[in-house]
Amino acid sequence: MMTKPQFCLLFAILALLAPVGRAADKESLYNAKTAQKLGLSKLSHFGPQASKFKYDARMVRAAEIAAARARSRSTSRCWRYVKDALLAAKIVETRPVTGYAKQAAAELTTSYGFRRIKETDPYKAPLGSVLVYGGKGAGHVEFRTRLGFVSDFISRKPSPRPLIGIYVKPLAS
Repeated sequence: MMTKPQFCLLFAILALLAPVGRAADKESLYNAKTAQKLGLSKLSHFGPQASKFKYDARMVRAAEIAAARARSRSTSRCWRYVKDALLAAKIVETRPVTGYAKQAAAELTTSYGFRRIKETDPYKAPLGSVLVYGGKGAGHVEFRTRLGFVSDFISRKPSPRPLIGIYVKPLAS
């Protein structure tokens, strides 16, 4: 039987690595030339079927970071956790500096090459995309996963705050 932290870890890893439809293909960080099989040490975290697939090393690292740091409940530090995961996975070169989660939209687009997509339904957001919410206070920011959403905590439902936008980082040419 799995403990709650083990379940949260497994849920976060599977959610980040699970495939999403064709809409995510353009914005995906997956690169077939650099994709690799998982080592024996990581197979236990990804399940018995994991050896059949290849994974992008940056996404594996981002999944490990998100899984290791996500909590079962909010710590009110969503933007801090998302910044750390983006930086550690080398998706951004430097740590974002804005203080509030609702400021993430402007900073990710102007400083880090992210772009807003036209989708407005959080459930249809591409895997790994960053969802930014406004509203009262600091707002909220989270990653989209196949099974839900993750920032400083894991949730099956998106934030109830008003969605500012869904952001992806296109592959460099």
